[in-house]
Amino acid sequence: MRLDKKKSIVEELHEKFSRSKVVIITDYKGLDVAAVNSLRRKLRDVDVEYKVVKNTLLVRASEDTDAALIKESFKGPSAVALSYDDPVAPAKVLSDFAKENEKLEIKIGVMEGKILDISAIKALSSLPSREVLLAQVLSAMNGVPTALVGVLSALPRQLLNVLQAIKDQKEAA
Repeated sequence: MRLDKKKSIVEELHEKFSRSKVVIITDYKGLDVAAVNSLRRKLRDVDVEYKVVKNTLLVRASEDTDAALIKESFKGPSAVALSYDDPVAPAKVLSDFAKENEKLEIKIGVMEGKILDISAIKALSSLPSREVLLAQVLSAMNGVPTALVGVLSALPRQLLNVLQAIKDQKEAA
């Protein structure tokens, strides 16, 4: 590969590392082309990039980014999953795929300056997606005013019930 091509790959990867929310490194050794393409398709469906790049280029591209924290893991056949929006999506897809294909090994990851080991990535994959979390927060926020309106409307209703009981009592007497 020519030097100018290597430089452009490093610059492009550096920019992607800089703006990504989560970076997960995998070892794809033993996977056939069909399996890797299937994984790429699944990751693409949730807006995650999956790149196979030479380790020396990964090390250079990771400088001055959060990915530099895990550059010691750029050994052997490495592929990088990059997510720019949802940090849960790549962890979910990669964990599910690793269950189906034992040859895919999730090595390590980094999210917002924190190193994610295998257990942290699996824990991240068990979280609901961003949309589900937002829906849960919204429903909780919506429940408070609804309950307040119910309590406030119960007071006049109870007063009317008391007045109606007094009226019925006086009519009966």
